Amino acid sequence: MSKIKERAATPASSGIPQPAQIAGPVAPPRVSARRRRPGVIALSLALIAAGGAGVSVLLFQVGDRTEVVTVIRDVEVGQVLTEQDLGKASVALDPAVNAVRADEMESVVGKRAAVELKSGSLLSPSQVTKDSLMKAGEQLVPIGLKPEQVPATALVPGQKVQLVHVPAQGVADPGREPDKAGPQSIAGRVVKASKAAPGTGVVVVDVATTAEAGPTAAAWVSADALRLVLDAPENN
Repeated sequence: MSKIKERAATPASSGIPQPAQIAGPVAPPRVSARRRRPGVIALSLALIAAGGAGVSVLLFQVGDRTEVVTVIRDVEVGQVLTEQDLGKASVALDPAVNAVRADEMESVVGKRAAVELKSGSLLSPSQVTKDSLMKAGEQLVPIGLKPEQVPATALVPGQKVQLVHVPAQGVADPGREPDKAGPQSIAGRVVKASKAAPGTGVVVVDVATTAEAGPTAAAWVSADALRLVLDAPENN
């Protein structure tokens, strides 16, 4: 009996697990205070100030807008401008851009387009003219130029040209005077030049000439014996 009592009194021999030992309170980790850097703070303030100044300049530029005249549908060269061709828009206009102001729209209505006007573009004073592209007594001669005959300089309305007769090799020039060695030529003025035709690259140029020279120039074109030569600008 004494041995049985001794075994019962011994906790290790009972087979019952001992309760876990309760841990004490855990101290929080020490966090060292970050060292302030005056240079970083100054740089941050400078960046904030620069950003604010940039926004102010942008807002000022956006607010400084000008009402100008725009083209709202395509206009061919020589066509008279109407109110239906023009519109108005408020834009931030660069001082270098010469555009017609909105309050000047009436001054351009009724004038002719000196160049081809495209929808969505701003209207410039130099793009319109009060003069007719065809003068009284003139005739219009259409001339087809092959790619190798098209000048590298863009052909613009009003540009002065010479229509030179270049007969085929071995064929005499019936229009040339005996005492002149050079080929015969006719003075003309560009009224309109088309874009190069797809595939062939041919450019059609409408040239205004005098009524007397028109039929002769047309005959040269028909015989493929005409070349177009640009005159030097008058201000040179």
